[in-house]
Amino acid sequence: MKKQQKRFERPKKPFDSERIKEENKLKTKYGLKNKKEIWKSGAKVKYYRTRAKSLITAERETQQKFFDKLNEIGLGVESVADVLALTVEDILKRRLSTVVAGKGLADTAKQARQMITHKRILVKGKVVNVPSYLVKVEEEDKINLKKKVKKPKLIAEMKEESADKQEEKNE
Repeated sequence: MKKQQKRFERPKKPFDSERIKEENKLKTKYGLKNKKEIWKSGAKVKYYRTRAKSLITAERETQQKFFDKLNEIGLGVESVADVLALTVEDILKRRLSTVVAGKGLADTAKQARQMITHKRILVKGKVVNVPSYLVKVEEEDKINLKKKVKKPKLIAEMKEESADKQEEKNE
């Protein structure tokens, strides 16, 4: 079995107070579990930047494919300069937990995260239980709450009650 690679890099200076304060603000604003999620988003931004740098000399077609991919995620990129200007916050805004909170399905980002992990959120009719899922622009309006399913015992009792009410109406 092959060992998985890390998808992030730890900060070079572990006790940099300014970075810690900034990360704490991001953690509370976006309802993140831990700072590792911020570092993963940073790694994703770093990947996009290096990819854009390598595409500077490439043909316009290949650049456009890359820009279309980023625009599909909702990052609003038109040129290489826009990709180089991306921040960690741009990625965090596209996460499912942030979008659910922004839509008003949850009061806070933490509550949205909890709803997602408890499988209460549907994206395109399918349950998604990953808060870090990057929501595409086309999927944004297809995010719904899962309807609660009542327990079979309660359903049987409700059917009996409705049958009793029907009989009373018929009499």
